[in-house]
Amino acid sequence: MSITEPGTVPTAVRAHRTRADALRNRERIVEAARDMFVEYGPDAPLDEIARRAGLGNATLYRHFADRRALTHAVLLSVVLRTARHAEAAARTAAAGGDPRAALSRFAHTAVDDRIGALCGLFVNGDDSPSAEIAAQTARLEAAVEELMERARRAGGLRSGVTFKDLMPALSRLARPLPGIDDSASDLHRHLQLFLDGLKAP
Repeated sequence: MSITEPGTVPTAVRAHRTRADALRNRERIVEAARDMFVEYGPDAPLDEIARRAGLGNATLYRHFADRRALTHAVLLSVVLRTARHAEAAARTAAAGGDPRAALSRFAHTAVDDRIGALCGLFVNGDDSPSAEIAAQTARLEAAVEELMERARRAGGLRSGVTFKDLMPALSRLARPLPGIDDSASDLHRHLQLFLDGLKAP
């Protein structure tokens, strides 16, 4: 049995702390990049992303070799979280909840989750989405389409409105106009005006 000298930290403990710190740093970078992509688009300066995360450039590049790797991590993070919310909303509607209200809550949650970072993916398309992103996007589409179909059948959504109408609009609405400091309340107000326009006559 090994005996640790007084005042020393076992190697296993140090390694665990290092991994935990590295994971937290990676999450901070992804969150900062997500916010910057919403505000400035995917060409936001990497050094500014590192600064906003409270880390140095070297730490950013230790986790992400280049902009493409960071962009992939941000897209995957946001689309995965949005898919989970869409599935939760679909389950609520399937259990007897108001599908129109569930769709509205999903849309507002997606804005809070910074879905504007996905604007390029939904609006312009991604020339070569990874298998991970493609799978999560398909998962998101299936849940949203199920939710929208329930809302249509309940008379709370215009016929003909699809995933490809809703998601690009949410992405655009979630991105403040350049030079205008839109508050969260303004974004949600504009979103609600849009959602009200989707109601069946």
